Amino acid sequence: MADKPIRVLLVDDHQVVRRGLRTFLEVQDDIEVVGEASDGAEGVARAEELRPDVVLMDVKMPGTDGIEALKRLRELANPAKVLIVTSFTEQRTVVPALRAGASGYVYKDIDPDALAGAIRSVHAGHVLLQPEVAGALLAQEDSHGGTGRGPSLTEREREVLGLIADGRSNREIARALVLSEKTVKTHVSNILMKLDLADRTQAALWAVRHGLTT
Repeated sequence: MADKPIRVLLVDDHQVVRRGLRTFLEVQDDIEVVGEASDGAEGVARAEELRPDVVLMDVKMPGTDGIEALKRLRELANPAKVLIVTSFTEQRTVVPALRAGASGYVYKDIDPDALAGAIRSVHAGHVLLQPEVAGALLAQEDSHGGTGRGPSLTEREREVLGLIADGRSNREIARALVLSEKTVKTHVSNILMKLDLADRTQAALWAVRHGLTT
C-alpha cells in the first residue's frame, strides 16, 4: 500500500451518484475523496485548487461537459489522471473522451471493487479500457482507414510499445527492460512521433492492432 492515499475528486451532476461514490471510496484505506463538483467547469476549478491524483468524471453534464473539462485540464497541464465514469456507451461519446486525454473509461454499473481497482490502475500510469471501449475506439479508427503502420520502429521501440499495450507504466517498463525512466520516456515520445499518435491510449490500440501484445 502506498504511503499516501490516492486523492480523488468526484465530478458528476447527480448528487446521489457523488454520494454513492463517496460512501464506497471512503472505506478504502488507500483512497481519499478530497472534493466534489457538479459540472465540468467547477470540476476544472476544483482540480486546480485541490490538485487531486485522480478525477472521476461524468461525460454528460449541463453547462461544461466532461469532454470539454478534459480539454481544459490538458491545456492547464493539470497532472491529475481522469477516469471517465458514465452510463453513456455510444461510440460518439467514448472516442472523444479518450481523444481528449482520459486515462480510462468505465461504466457506472461497474462493480465497486473493480472501480477501486480502476482508480489504482490509472493512478499508477496505466491506460484502462474495458473491452467494449477498446472495440469502440478501434472501430472508429477502422471507419477512418486505421492509423497505418507508419515509419518502422526500432526493436527497442517495439518492445516498449508492447509493454504500453500490456498496461505498464513507464516505471514498470524501465524495470522490465533495465532502462532508466528518462530513457523510456524518450522511447515513448519517439513512438508517438513516428506513428503520428496523440497519446498512450492510441499507442496501446495501435500495438493491439499490429500484434505487439504478449
